[in-house]
Amino acid sequence: MDELINTVANIGFPIAISVYLLIRVEGKIENLTMSIHELSQVISTKLE
Repeated sequence: MDELINTVANIGFPIAISVYLLIRVEGKIENLTMSIHELSQVISTKLE
């Protein structure tokens, strides 16, 4: 029983942290994508 709890603690914690970080990074990448898109639109209007 102790081995099972130890295995869950050793595997479950890194998985939980990875999922949390992926969710946080995904939002930031989305914001960066929108900013790059807006920047390209501004640049294209300045060149016209």
